[in-house]
Amino acid sequence: MMRTVSLRHVPTAILSRQTAGIRGRCLIVNLPGKPSAIAECLEAVFPAVPYCIDLIEGPYLETREDFVQAFRPAHARRGA
Repeated sequence: MMRTVSLRHVPTAILSRQTAGIRGRCLIVNLPGKPSAIAECLEAVFPAVPYCIDLIEGPYLETREDFVQAFRPAHARRGA
């Protein structure tokens, strides 16, 4: 997703380092170096971060709905 967003602005973004993964119980998000590109990438992937933390058994993160709506499947939402 980060590369897709970056490709809208830079044709060489497919060669960029934007990637994410886990190591143990840590979520690692490798962002581009340019501040504007960082903002674009985080805006694209941040809704998925709380559920990713759920999957690696981290704390349950909540977001401010007026700022960003976190994506979680129905079975992963609190009270579900």
